Amino acid sequence: MFVKSIMKPPHKSYTAKSSEPLKTVLSFLNDKDIDCVPVLEGRTFVGMVSKEAVYQSFFEKEMDKDSFLNETTAGEIAVKKDLYIHDEEVFERTLPSFKGFPVLAVVDRDKQFLGLITRYDVLEQFESAFGVKKQGVRIAFTSEESEGRIERLGDIIKSYHENVISLATFDETDKLARRIVLKVEKSDNIEAFTKKLEKSGFRILSVKEV
Repeated sequence: MFVKSIMKPPHKSYTAKSSEPLKTVLSFLNDKDIDCVPVLEGRTFVGMVSKEAVYQSFFEKEMDKDSFLNETTAGEIAVKKDLYIHDEEVFERTLPSFKGFPVLAVVDRDKQFLGLITRYDVLEQFESAFGVKKQGVRIAFTSEESEGRIERLGDIIKSYHENVISLATFDETDKLARRIVLKVEKSDNIEAFTKKLEKSGFRILSVKEV
């Protein structure tokens, strides 16, 4: 899945114009109960503006509050000018890219703003990938790093007619082993299925209905 498939389009994205005074921007952030927005100059992404950035900039300048908010623009205090991701990136790349901000601008190769994604949207995608919102049986097991192990697992799943909700693999401390978490729909043959897995070289770690 690519970033462009989960991003909010520009017309549904909260943004600030580079030329907007901070008084307007801060009022908008408070009204919408959000912490930050991308700053745009035309359609070009130039950074992020947040409540924290506004307050920090105020304390660094020798200006009274009203003058600062009315005379300083969003573009002048925009931070994190590299806080963006390209629309053709895979969505897994988004989570480590937020860098403390709840939203991430999506741009093209010319830094033209295409939309944004929120940390919440990304977490929802991960929840979907793990089948978090669907009840089933979670089976965790390890497997030696060997050619054909996933194919072997697939054959066992097929032979026991298991309905797969999600399947994920993780690195183990032991480089020769890999942890696999399989979630299947609840059925009467789970015990027989897990025994077959063990006989086929998979070491069962846990079986839990979730």
